[in-house]
Amino acid sequence: MAEIIKVYKEKLPKLRFIGKCYTDADRVDGGYGHKWDEWFRSGWFEELKEIGEVEGIDNGYLGFMRCFPNFEYWIGVFLPPGTAVPEGYGHIDMDEGSIGVCWIKGKEENGEVYCMHDECIAKLGEHGMGSFRQSDDGRSYFFERYNCERFLEKDEQGDVILDYGVYLAE
Repeated sequence: MAEIIKVYKEKLPKLRFIGKCYTDADRVDGGYGHKWDEWFRSGWFEELKEIGEVEGIDNGYLGFMRCFPNFEYWIGVFLPPGTAVPEGYGHIDMDEGSIGVCWIKGKEENGEVYCMHDECIAKLGEHGMGSFRQSDDGRSYFFERYNCERFLEKDEQGDVILDYGVYLAE
């Protein structure tokens, strides 16, 4: 069973998220794993890495979600503000702000680390981070951050750590 092993607040600078947007219509068996496979097969992460990266933050591949009125699931990375958006990609500009982060430890292959949204929201609330930022159009922002060191390197029990971040209202 997956568990939340760490909860903390992290400050992010102004960022540009660059990636590709998917909707509920793109789900297969309830998820977007096939889209992640497509990203790796197509070399899209490498293409974005060539543009650069943001210094001073915990970089990683992101599953970035926006909610209300419709759900969007983006795959991509954070880049410096104003970065030119390559053809075929979209972007979301993010203001400087704080995020609440939960480290979810568990098994990746059975999907248990991916089913912890409600638990993370509750745990952030317990740590005084229960007020979430909304965009001008009323959307909340959440993301899965796949930090290569924590997510790709299994521990002795075969567990990985997935970061789950939520933009906070300040």
